[in-house]
Amino acid sequence: MKFKLTNRFKNWWQSWQQHPTTLWTLSILWLLLISWLAFLWNLGNIGLVDETEPLFAEAARQMTVTGDWITPYFNGETRFDKPPLIYWLMAIGYRLIGVNEWAVRLPSALSAIALTGLGFYTLRYYGISRPAAFTPDVDSSQHRDSKINPSYLQRQLWLCAWIGSTLMAVNLQTIIWARTGVSDMLLSGCVGGALLTFFLGYAHRNQRSTGAQELGNSETTVAKSPSPPHKYPCGWYLACYVLIALAILTKGPVGIVLPTLIIGGFLLYLGNGREVLQEMCLFRGIVIILALTLPWYVLVTLANGQGYIDSFFGYHNIQRFTRIVNRHAAPWYFYFPVVLVAFAPWSSYLPFAIARLKFWRRVRWRNSPRSTHLGLFALFWFVGIFGFFTIAATKLPSYVLPLIPAAAILLALLWSDQLTHTSTLSWSAPLPLSPSMLLSSLFNLLLLIALATAIFLAPEYIGSGPAAPNLPEQLQESGLMVRGGIIWSLTAIVAALLLWRRWLFGVWIVNLVGFLAFLI
Repeated sequence: MKFKLTNRFKNWWQSWQQHPTTLWTLSILWLLLISWLAFLWNLGNIGLVDETEPLFAEAARQMTVTGDWITPYFNGETRFDKPPLIYWLMAIGYRLIGVNEWAVRLPSALSAIALTGLGFYTLRYYGISRPAAFTPDVDSSQHRDSKINPSYLQRQLWLCAWIGSTLMAVNLQTIIWARTGVSDMLLSGCVGGALLTFFLGYAHRNQRSTGAQELGNSETTVAKSPSPPHKYPCGWYLACYVLIALAILTKGPVGIVLPTLIIGGFLLYLGNGREVLQEMCLFRGIVIILALTLPWYVLVTLANGQGYIDSFFGYHNIQRFTRIVNRHAAPWYFYFPVVLVAFAPWSSYLPFAIARLKFWRRVRWRNSPRSTHLGLFALFWFVGIFGFFTIAATKLPSYVLPLIPAAAILLALLWSDQLTHTSTLSWSAPLPLSPSMLLSSLFNLLLLIALATAIFLAPEYIGSGPAAPNLPEQLQESGLMVRGGIIWSLTAIVAALLLWRRWLFGVWIVNLVGFLAFLI
């Protein structure tokens, strides 16, 4: 029995290509479905958890009670841990839908939904999986001037967008923080949104105002079309500055440090920093950021004086980076297992997805069109955040949440490339896999087995606390751990069978189905 997937996909694509509106409609419906399952389903059915979520929820409630929208309070005492944006959004939610868990968590959920949608849009137009830097025996200028089959490129872009947006939503790290009423998901949404809008402006620079719509015609169109006549290439740089300002109002200086570190490193590597900074109208961008952020920081400092400066900037920012705060110490390699588990089971493919970029081919990357740089940009995004928080003295799993979209982009480029360059998927004739892909798939299988084992054994190692003294016993009685372990065990068995037959596409589908079954 043979599954000629590519031929079937081509036939399906040819029938739908005549109706682009239908493709967009189906894509939006898919985004709504995965967003509802991952972020909104039963969002308010569980009470506030841990000790942090109630602190945010009550500080926002006291804003609505006291009418003081400048200084956050908790039980009558000032709370300088975070800037006001998360409290403002929660307070607005209280006014609209009442004081409840839904209102507390809705800002986080909406941030995740918006980031997933923007990620889909970016990948739909710029998710090119094989840029010129990938071709060692072809001069990059020749590659840039060669024609690309428009239909083939469009298929690959749509597939990349579907895969990438799904991975952005369907991962443990994003789901947990998108369903928790704290500031981490809001920061990730603002930083991720700022980085994506920067890249949209960066890639749009050499196109006409409608150039994004013409991407499917050829890379020549993208590389040679004239610059837009207006001050901002398409408004994307302006959106980037606004989102950076919102990130600063969410968590302070880190909201501008992370985008600056990532964008700066990316431009320095490509050697086009001066050109890009000029087209970004950097001075005006700084004015926009200051205009949106400075008023609150001035007002809260005037209201609270040196106490606010010492607490927020000193303790919650400088000391968290340079010293261990609240006993949150961890070894230098802490974020390796964090990313492995938080992005499981997809994380097993990350090393190959990074290596395939051939980032060491600097000259080829510099000579390739900007529209093909998304993979390289995602690499700087991933490594920048990972490295920054690895250096920081205080370490928490939530700190690396903003790198998850970059990981999703890297895997989307890898998988869409693998699928669109496969002629047939045959059950009777196994496909040849590259050693790197085979090793990644075996690692995927081992990770599934480890997840199943860990979930089966979890009740024996989960501790209890004053709020839940019988938590281990309750978990065992509920059967949740047993069901979860069975789901991941079945996923591992089916994945092993498919991997034995070299049906890589099936392995990925089984991972997704297993994760959704575990989630539901």
